[in-house]
Amino acid sequence: MEIKQALFYRSIMNDKDLPNDNRIEIALSGRSNVGKSSFINSITNNSKLARVSKVPGKTITLNFYLINNDFYFVDMPGYGYAANEKNIQYNFSEYTDKYIRTRKELKGFIMIVDSRTLTKDDIEMKDYLVSNNIPFIVILSKMDKLKRNDIKKRINFVSNELNIPIESVVPYSSLTKENQLAVLDSVEKLKDIEKN
Repeated sequence: MEIKQALFYRSIMNDKDLPNDNRIEIALSGRSNVGKSSFINSITNNSKLARVSKVPGKTITLNFYLINNDFYFVDMPGYGYAANEKNIQYNFSEYTDKYIRTRKELKGFIMIVDSRTLTKDDIEMKDYLVSNNIPFIVILSKMDKLKRNDIKKRINFVSNELNIPIESVVPYSSLTKENQLAVLDSVEKLKDIEKN
């Protein structure tokens, strides 16, 4: 897959504003400081598409981006900064949780994890997706911060800790765009997965 066009659609906090065009939606999740906006800008080759904030946790809406006039990336509110962290679902608003559980156009998640640090919140997010039967891939962000011979070790570590296939873990650098084709291939496969 090649991203030739990426446009901001709208920020959404209620059902009436959701797209009704039946396009596939792929959500992006991650801790509030993991670099989701940087990932969107990098993978779409548009440095001004998603606003990058210096303050973690600024995204409180569902931000929709139309990709290739074909499907949407949906940037979710970051997790890990909520007052109640007993369960990852409480880090989402009631509306966001409803969207994840009921939206038929939502085909899967891109779970963005800092390649240097896998947290309890990340593990709980994976459990949340599994419990809701939502397909996902894991993107290890900030790959450029790792030494070359440590990348494979981190892939294996995250695969083992999350108990997911190693091919579901893809390292990426938003800064250098290294491994961009592998990420786009993984997104394409995620789009094609049929949910049970």
